[in-house]
Amino acid sequence: EVQKLNQQLEEKNGEIQQMINQPPYEKEREILRLQKSLAEREKAQATSDVLCRSLTDETHQLQRKLASTAEMCQHLAKCLEEKQRKEKGNSGDQMPTERSNQLLDNETSLQALICNLQDENRMLKQKVAHV
Repeated sequence: EVQKLNQQLEEKNGEIQQMINQPPYEKEREILRLQKSLAEREKAQATSDVLCRSLTDETHQLQRKLASTAEMCQHLAKCLEEKQRKEKGNSGDQMPTERSNQLLDNETSLQALICNLQDENRMLKQKVAHV
């Protein structure tokens, strides 16, 4: 193991000597190349950070919309149940009125909206994970 480490040390020393023995313009060229590479990485990281923050903000906004939509759906469902109970009590097995049909349509459209928002939220989470 010591021999292996000594060999690695010799290789690194050789690389250092090779860099020291290079003409100054090659050293400068290597430094410029490394600086350019570092700047590109920093720029990519900054772009990634901005995208992540944007996607996170959008995800939070969609979560809030989803929560408020879910609350509205629950409220409409309660209203629908109360209306159906009242109608059932008033007329037995009477068909739902036009108003209750509207509530059913609203509930269905809200459920579709919730599904769409959930799909969009899932897609955004995948984008965030990808970024």
